[in-house]
Amino acid sequence: MPLDPIAKQFLDQIVASGMPPIESMTPADARVATDAMLSAVADVPELASVEDRRIAGAGGEIPLRVYAPESRVAQPIVLYFHGGGFVIGSLDSHDPLCRVLAARIPAIVVAVDYRLAPEHPFPAAAEDAYAATCWVAEHARELGGDPGRIVVAGDSAGGNLSAVVSLLARDRGGPELAHQMLIYPVTDHSFETRSHIDNAEGYLLTRPLMQWFLGHYFSGPTPRSDPRFAVLRVADLSGVPPATVLTAEFDPLRDEGESYAARLRAAGVPVTVTRYDGMIHGFLPQPALFPQAAEAIDAVAAVLRGAFGPRS
Repeated sequence: MPLDPIAKQFLDQIVASGMPPIESMTPADARVATDAMLSAVADVPELASVEDRRIAGAGGEIPLRVYAPESRVAQPIVLYFHGGGFVIGSLDSHDPLCRVLAARIPAIVVAVDYRLAPEHPFPAAAEDAYAATCWVAEHARELGGDPGRIVVAGDSAGGNLSAVVSLLARDRGGPELAHQMLIYPVTDHSFETRSHIDNAEGYLLTRPLMQWFLGHYFSGPTPRSDPRFAVLRVADLSGVPPATVLTAEFDPLRDEGESYAARLRAAGVPVTVTRYDGMIHGFLPQPALFPQAAEAIDAVAAVLRGAFGPRS
C-alpha cells in the first residue's frame, strides 16, 4: 500500500518547516521540539482526577502521572511507558494519549517518567519501568485500582520497556500482569531487517535517528544484547503475559516488532498482531491528525477491556 496521503502531507510539512533532523540536535533541544509536536494535536477528555506523584527508585525518585476516570469501584490499571528512543519523550508528550486511554477503556492509567539517556544510560529506563510496575502493584488499592488487573503498555521505546517489564516480572517473581500492549516496539539492535533498509530515510523515524537514540542509550559499558533491551534475542519467551503488537507499514521497526510477535507465538504466548498500512512510526498519539490513530486507540482500548476480565 502507498504511504497514506495525510502521512505524506505531515512529513512534507516537517520538511517545509525547516526543522533540523532530531539527530542533529542536543538531547535537550530534541525533547523540547518533539514534546511540542506531539502534545499540540490531540483532544483532551475530562477525567475525575489527574495527579502527579513521585516514588522511590534505585536511581532516585521516579515521577508518575496518575489518570483516573470517574468510578465507584476499583478500576483496572494501565502502566504506560512513553516512546522517544530512551532519549526524548515525557509525561507531557504523551499526556493527551494517556487521558484518552483512561477515558476510553476506562482504567486508571499510570504514566511513568523513567530516566532518559544520555544522562542516565541503559539500564536506567528498564529498571525504572520495572520499579514503577512493582510500586503500582503494591499500591494499586491506594490508587483506586484493582491489583489483579494490571497491564503494561507503551509505544516505540515504551513498547520495548513493556516487553522488558513482562520478562522481568516473570523472572523476578512478579508482579502478575494481565497483558502487554506493544505499539511499534523496539525489540533488537540490528539495523539489517527489510523494514530498516526500505524505510531508512524519509518516514520520520530514520536509521540515523535510531542509531542516535541507541548511541545515547548505550553510552555505558553494557552490551546491546542484554535481555533488558534485546528482547527478540531472549532464548525463552514462554510464561509472559498475552501480547498485542501494533506495527506501521512505513516504519523501520516494523519487522522487528512482527518478528517478536512470531517468537512469542512460537513460545506458546497468545499474541495478536495488527499492521497499520500506509502509516509511519509515531502515528498513534496523534488521533486529531490521523484517522488510523483514532481507530488504533479504539482498538487498544477494546483489547485491554477484554484483557482485564471481571473485577476481582
